[in-house]
Amino acid sequence: MIRKVELSDAKGITEIYNKYILDSTITFETEPLQIEEMLSRIQIFASKGPYFVYEENGEIAGYCYAHAWKEKAAYKNTFETTIYLSDKYKGKGYGTLLMNELIEECRKQGIHALIACVTEGNKASDHLHLKLGFKQVSQFEEVGQKFGKWLDVIDYELVLD
Repeated sequence: MIRKVELSDAKGITEIYNKYILDSTITFETEPLQIEEMLSRIQIFASKGPYFVYEENGEIAGYCYAHAWKEKAAYKNTFETTIYLSDKYKGKGYGTLLMNELIEECRKQGIHALIACVTEGNKASDHLHLKLGFKQVSQFEEVGQKFGKWLDVIDYELVLD
């Protein structure tokens, strides 16, 4: 079931995100977060844009949110999307369901464009965004370094009608 995030979701969201921090280059963060830090992030992001979780059997299967892409006033109708799924729930279509919910809510809120920043090599995220109608608009070479490896970032954009 997809629903709006609640502060009580912080523990489950932190567990999902920390696995990505420790085991992948999908996020460029390098140190695991404490629940208190995630709680603060949830409060900030949920107060400024849509933030959803997918709950399955009382467990957080995944989450997504949209936040301001850049701070300057001219960018106020462009948001960046973020989505993470628990390993246990990958391949079940939850990512598509979450992102469709996020996209529709962004439309309702008058957001004009969505940007997704994806680490090169993240095939699941590439596929998801292309399937949802996002188009690749840029590739930045060697802009991040994690696990001793230089990483590229690909930006995808979806202009909402």
